[in-house]
Amino acid sequence: MVSLDWELSRREGAQQHIRVAIAGAGATARMVALHLLDPPIPGMRLVAITNRTVANAVDVFRDAGIHVRCVDSRAQLEDDVARLRPVVVEDPQLICEAANVDVVIEATGDVEFGAGVALAAIRHRKHVVLLNAELDATVGPILKFHADRAGVVITNTDGDEPGVAMSLLRYVRTIGLKPVAAGNLKGLLDRYRTPDTQRDFAAQWGQNPVKVTSFADGTKLSMEAAILANATGFKVGRRGMYGPRCTHVRDIAGQLPSDAMLSGGLVDYALGAEPHTGAFVIVHEDHPKKRQELTYFKMGDGPFYVFYTPYHLPYIQVVSTIARAVLAGDATVAPLGAPVCQVATVAKRDLKTDEVLDGVGGFMTYGVIDNAAAVTSTNALPMGLSSGCRLSRGVAKDATVSWADVTVPPVRVCDNLWKEQAERFCDATVAPPVAR
Repeated sequence: MVSLDWELSRREGAQQHIRVAIAGAGATARMVALHLLDPPIPGMRLVAITNRTVANAVDVFRDAGIHVRCVDSRAQLEDDVARLRPVVVEDPQLICEAANVDVVIEATGDVEFGAGVALAAIRHRKHVVLLNAELDATVGPILKFHADRAGVVITNTDGDEPGVAMSLLRYVRTIGLKPVAAGNLKGLLDRYRTPDTQRDFAAQWGQNPVKVTSFADGTKLSMEAAILANATGFKVGRRGMYGPRCTHVRDIAGQLPSDAMLSGGLVDYALGAEPHTGAFVIVHEDHPKKRQELTYFKMGDGPFYVFYTPYHLPYIQVVSTIARAVLAGDATVAPLGAPVCQVATVAKRDLKTDEVLDGVGGFMTYGVIDNAAAVTSTNALPMGLSSGCRLSRGVAKDATVSWADVTVPPVRVCDNLWKEQAERFCDATVAPPVAR
């Protein structure tokens, strides 16, 4: 058994650092980088950032008071990494190919770009940490298949809600309790929010309005729940989940259907509940004496009991995920196999023929989670693949957008992965239509 803190300390002393590269230079990548750089995490070093706009990646290092140079060859990159001298590269293939990079963090939030980075990293036997829920919820199972074959870890991160919930679930399972539900705490849900309605809030916190819109309209919630479902085998009780409004997260134990929890488990969310952040796990205990003991320790009357973590800190807790992947070969949260849940594309307004969908966090659509079989049976367009698809016919507001309603852009890695995932796990998902 690896003691992560002691092993990281030992590696620091021995100069055997875990060498980390980040793809992306947006708000998420910036905060992760700052945490890794200032001060450096013992036993771990951020050695490179790749971004299509090189100046943005340079600015990330400048925020931490570090001057970097830009390199454009694998040899230059490997030389700087060997010296623990951070660099910026434009070509993401370089961080995937460099022999002395151990972990690639995919933090762009872009499904197509992220798919290419993840596949290249896996092909070159790098561990992959996904700060890209959009990618993971869409083609995570097939990426996990490729990672397993390559002998590397691919994982979503602790600190994001699926990782927080999964870490808690694994803990309660370890101590002999039976988890039957898990999920997020959600403060606001309005399916019709847009980048215009979220612009001021985004500016206040230095965020991208598109990203903030995906939080508010429920798309990110659905994607995070799909990641958790795929890692636990738990399903949704109904399309979009129940999402009961609660005063405190402890209240959710009595507001989800007990038969659904006991017949395979649920992923869901609590709306408006204190402590307003973090994740929860519900366990079931029917032994009368054990229930009496749990009641004595202020866990409630049962037979369902809520455990919760009252924080989620993705920029900080990612360190644990990196260490677990490299030192223990342990994924914080990753698919078990075939997709359990998927996220369908739904019209935010009446959509017209020939309009091009603007994807996650946009003006046109939102994402809704459902069980994979239901998504497949309705031929629904996955939300993670929707960006850039052109409508071949109109779709009414709040109607599901199907594959039959769109043509896709040509030659996309993500579409090929989706098709491979469907074939690998033997579902009847229709392949993406021919692009035009």
